[in-house]
Parts: sequence; C-alpha cells; structure tokens
Amino acid sequence: MKALLNIDYTYDFVAADGKLTAGEPAEKLHDYIMNTTREFIVNGDYTIFAIDAHEEHDQYHPETKLFPPHNIIGTDGRDLYGDLEALYQRNKDKNNVYYTDKTRYSAFQGTDVEQRLRARGIKELHLVGVCTDICILHTAIDAYNKGFDIVIHKNGVSSFNLDAHEVALQHFENSLGAKII
Repeated sequence: MKALLNIDYTYDFVAADGKLTAGEPAEKLHDYIMNTTREFIVNGDYTIFAIDAHEEHDQYHPETKLFPPHNIIGTDGRDLYGDLEALYQRNKDKNNVYYTDKTRYSAFQGTDVEQRLRARGIKELHLVGVCTDICILHTAIDAYNKGFDIVIHKNGVSSFNLDAHEVALQHFENSLGAKII
C-alpha cells in the first residue's frame, strides 16, 4: 500500500507575497500537486497533509533564529495554496484524507503520522510539496530510518534555494535509495 505526504504547500511557502516563499518555482508545482493529490484521494490511497504550524512570537522555537515568522496559526498563510485548499475541504471527511499540524521540519516529528501509516499497512510514501532541501528532506530521512520506501515526485517539489533543491534530489536517490519520478 502507498500514501501521499503533501508537505507545506501553503500560501506562506508558495505565493509571491508569502512570508517564506519559494516563489515562482513552487507556484509552478500547483497543477502537478493538484493532479497527484486528486489521484491519490480518488483511488482511495491514504493522503496526508502535513502542514507547518507556528505560534506568533514564539521566541523558543529553533526556526525563529533561522527564518522569518511563517505559517502562523490563525492566519491565511497556513491555507493550502491555490485550488489545493478547496480540494482538501471537499475531501477532508473521507477516511483516506488526514490533515496534521507539524512544528518541526519532518512530518514525523511530534505527530502521529507514523502510527497512522503503520495502522494501514502502508510501506511506500510519495512526497510532494516544499521545501525540497528542508521539510521534504527531513521527512524523507525520517521515512528512510523508519523503513519506508520513498518516492519523490520531482515535478512536485521545489525550494527557495534551487541549488540545495538539486543536492537534495541527489541525496534522496543516492543516500536514501528513493525513487525519483
């Protein structure tokens, strides 16, 4: 069985005026991410939206030293980007769709993602979203260490650092044994 992890494809990370935007390269993923997500949902495959959630003025969170405030709980910046929000809203009550807040780079850290995947007998994880070299990478490393097979959708990931994006793609394949499609 397989699952899709849709990671941080939100307004703050994608829109031109987002708080920590990957900009145009991330915007160009929209149709691919929409089609892939829709396909997983329609086929009954487990689909997880793992979305960054930060408290405003949280001086103790380690990211505050590295990045401007982003994906603040209660703001539009956390909305899924473009048509993805409407797709999620239409399908959020289905048994194969799950939304979880995450407060660290990895979708596994501090969430129940692993338990949900294991309970369903899922072995293969497909990853889409942003940023390739941060949240996608940390999620993939955790998935590898937990024994999952990893599939990275090359046309479904991007970053605000395109050089790091390319390095991450190589790392997925060469160090984590991920399949790049």
